[in-house]
Amino acid sequence: MEMIGAWTAVEWIGKPLWMWAGFLGIVATLLAFDLGILHRKDREMGIAESLWLSAFYIGIAVLFGGGIWWAYEVGQIVTSDGVHAGVAYFTGYFIEKALSIDNVFVISLIFGYFAIPRQYQYRALVWGIVAVIVLRGVMIAAGAAVVREHDWVLYVFGAFLIATGIKMLMVPETQPDMAANPLIRFLKRHMRVSDRLHGEAFLVRQPDQNGRMVLWATPLLLALVVINVADIVFAVDSVPAIFAITTDTFVVYTANIMAILGLRALYFALAAMVHRFHYLKYALAMVLVFIGLKIFWNQLVGKFPAEWSLGVTLAMILAGIGYSLWKTRAEEAAAARTP
Repeated sequence: MEMIGAWTAVEWIGKPLWMWAGFLGIVATLLAFDLGILHRKDREMGIAESLWLSAFYIGIAVLFGGGIWWAYEVGQIVTSDGVHAGVAYFTGYFIEKALSIDNVFVISLIFGYFAIPRQYQYRALVWGIVAVIVLRGVMIAAGAAVVREHDWVLYVFGAFLIATGIKMLMVPETQPDMAANPLIRFLKRHMRVSDRLHGEAFLVRQPDQNGRMVLWATPLLLALVVINVADIVFAVDSVPAIFAITTDTFVVYTANIMAILGLRALYFALAAMVHRFHYLKYALAMVLVFIGLKIFWNQLVGKFPAEWSLGVTLAMILAGIGYSLWKTRAEEAAAARTP
């Protein structure tokens, strides 16, 4: 009993170690189940399966959010900034989920550039989650440490979110030129890259120009690296956005990872209809501006109610999705009638 008490008393980054261990255990179990059972053999995922699997991950995320709500309320665990943990978790989850839709467009371009068949895409995405878990953890831990020592950084986050939102509203979207991407050019210059895929392998042994057997990277590995670097770029928006809601590191991290876990499952459904979400970016821009303004309100006026923040955020995102689906459907119908 003393050992159990000592275990539950140990803290890491401001929260009991059992909470971190429990969350990482859930993630590891989901990944093992996904790769080891559902997708043990590489195959193409259909839209229906993508939607069902996404619904499963969303259900897990909602249940986990309920667990956070219970643990913080019944267990009398408080956030470092006094924000209601359950409300903060779901606000962060919805923001990250909506912002991740932009990732789908970029990921589909990356897979297309490297000519990755659909049956290998899901395995690459799931392995990418492992890197995301580490990279997001480093970014969030660093952000939490900076905010804890210098709370004025929140003003920087707020100004950055407002500027990013205004830029999204004002600057038209352009399709990235993958051939001119500096990261891809750098990797091809400094790595031996095979000229074809080798199944699901990321590395293969092949003879070099001198006949020696050496390791070569496959296009699948390059796609995985570029996708994870793109995720870091997108995290520059999403991580400050959720820090604007709460500075509780556990809530920030779990909301981020839960949203990303489900994105990989939803990718194959969204990739087929990502053009239908063209106008969602304007709603996301307004969300970023709102969250940025909320930081200044919290610091200069007083705490903006967390429940209101969740309601406004969710309303903007749902309105953006609804308007985008309606608008693009009307545009497609008009195009079909044009001779």
